[in-house]
Amino acid sequence: MILDALSRIVHPAADRDIVSLGLVEDIMLFDADGASVSAEDPAASAKTALVRFKLVFPSPDPLSTAIKKACEEAMAKEFPGARISIIELVRERKPTKKTVNDLTDEQLRNTGKIIAVVSGKGGVGKSTVAVNLAVALMRKGFRVGLVDADVYGPSIPGMTGTQGEVPYMDEQEDLIVPIEKWGIKIMSIGHLVEPEQALIWRGPMASNALKQILMQVKWGELDYLLIDLPPGTGDIHISLVHDIPLYGAVIVTTPQQVAIADVIKSINMLRHKDVNVPVLGLVENMAWFTPAAHPEEKYYIFGKDGGRKMADRLGIRLLGSVPLYMSIEEGGDKGEPAALSDGPDGKAFMDIASEL
Repeated sequence: MILDALSRIVHPAADRDIVSLGLVEDIMLFDADGASVSAEDPAASAKTALVRFKLVFPSPDPLSTAIKKACEEAMAKEFPGARISIIELVRERKPTKKTVNDLTDEQLRNTGKIIAVVSGKGGVGKSTVAVNLAVALMRKGFRVGLVDADVYGPSIPGMTGTQGEVPYMDEQEDLIVPIEKWGIKIMSIGHLVEPEQALIWRGPMASNALKQILMQVKWGELDYLLIDLPPGTGDIHISLVHDIPLYGAVIVTTPQQVAIADVIKSINMLRHKDVNVPVLGLVENMAWFTPAAHPEEKYYIFGKDGGRKMADRLGIRLLGSVPLYMSIEEGGDKGEPAALSDGPDGKAFMDIASEL
């Protein structure tokens, strides 16, 4: 009864009620004889002769007088004839924010499969594959999350058209609420810094940032969480596999035979005894070029069947091949992934999602 009345009083600056803000403490009701009255008593309103509680502000608040007056008026309506005693206090609260060392994989426990998208070197279209694979899985009816783990060069905000959007913080749970688009939950360090800002971080700082955008996020229930890792085999990769329960990894490459050395590096990292992450398969990007005006033609600019040969040689699955379509590149620049379409470019990613 009393909390319901007080919860209708909104702090104008915080735009939240004073009960949810934690400003109300030590509520006590007394009858005319000084005996305690239960707020749950149906006759509490008639019995109560004194209402007493504290208004505790975390810092001096210029609105405290107005809030106290609103409380007095609310209690006078709720308990006619009773005396109202409100003690106003200022008490600095100890910080309750989580530190990086406090973070666990709790927010990931309702995720079916966490899959890393990796490449041995940059420029092979790994982020393009990660974004379009997330969209393809979403179109198949799965609940999908997408993390941009490239803290030095985040590209997913641009590829998803979410640049400039900023995730908000759920202060009560001390969790970041991810951005949503097309039903996909998206998180990137690029949503938290200016696009042109250079992040001059050493390995531990970058790893801690990644830990936060993975483990301090309110993911909810997901079938798949895709993590777009930076290229290479550095500190971030090692930290990730130690902290995150990865289900497996997808490797992205281009068809050239010289690229096989980079694929081997990625596989060796994933299969190392201290990492031990299953390789789910290989995606061959830029497999051939087809002019829009001649869809039946294929030009194998980087060599034919390079991905198939790599997969066979290394004993891994070829999940699929992605042609070099202008629409894929243009869609990435516009924030409109090709997998949203039903054309041959979108079908390539839908087929890979089916194989995965």
